[in-house]
Amino acid sequence: MTGGLFVGLATVDVVQLVDRLPARNEKTTAIESWVAAGGPAAVAAITFAALGGRARLWTALGDAPAARLAAADLAAAGVDVIDVAPPGFELAVSTVFVDAATGERAVVSGSGRTPAFGKIAGPDLSGVDVVLVDGHHPALARSAVFSVPEESRERSERGVTKGIPVVVDAGSHKPVFDDILAFTTDVICSADYVHPDWLGARALLLRGPKLVAVSHGGQALHWWTAAASGTIEPEAVAAVDTTGAGDVLHGAYCHALASGLDREEALRSAVAVASERVRHLGPFAWRAAIAR
Repeated sequence: MTGGLFVGLATVDVVQLVDRLPARNEKTTAIESWVAAGGPAAVAAITFAALGGRARLWTALGDAPAARLAAADLAAAGVDVIDVAPPGFELAVSTVFVDAATGERAVVSGSGRTPAFGKIAGPDLSGVDVVLVDGHHPALARSAVFSVPEESRERSERGVTKGIPVVVDAGSHKPVFDDILAFTTDVICSADYVHPDWLGARALLLRGPKLVAVSHGGQALHWWTAAASGTIEPEAVAAVDTTGAGDVLHGAYCHALASGLDREEALRSAVAVASERVRHLGPFAWRAAIAR
């Protein structure tokens, strides 16, 4: 069984399916509502576990009521949580509106504060075949990335990954990325990722990663390595809920890499899994469809 370490944010998401977003000072009634664990690293870990991997999530949960709800969802999904929240930490709660007509979502992220972790010991990497960081808890991201021994860092033999790939979820720029990119192997960006010194994907490759990919929702995913580049067209599907689709893509990519697929094959597999996710309404209805 492949093992993955997912480092970063967990939240509680309040998801509401609506006919349309309310106008200013307008009230509306949701068609359906859910409250569930969310967050980039958490959903990637849930995906990895659904695909048959052994997922560990290194994050801050705490023991407030919202945290207990998230912990229960993560346990039910088969994710082992390493909770390093300091005393008094309050888990962020985010609000997600899903357009019933298109499946597109709008997100109001929770205003959770970055925890003061103090001195952080490096994570246990035994049984870990891939590491993902989302940058939301910078101290944890640095510790995880720098804990991968140089002799164990991923290398390539005939295009197949060996060792431990270190994947960055670059949904938006975070200053910690400038510290860790030289020690990572794969960066998957959202279409609206903007780095203060952004000069394009090939420039990002010069910082150290072996692959840079940019996802565009239901449009083609673009990828670059030092030797090649390409696009991957997702299957045309009737999307009913795009919530967390990018996070599912990242978790599926990690599982494919850890399973020995080369990078292009891993991206194709991940795009297919993300396309399956958007066919299903609700936070976790898609898990059974991708389970292996």
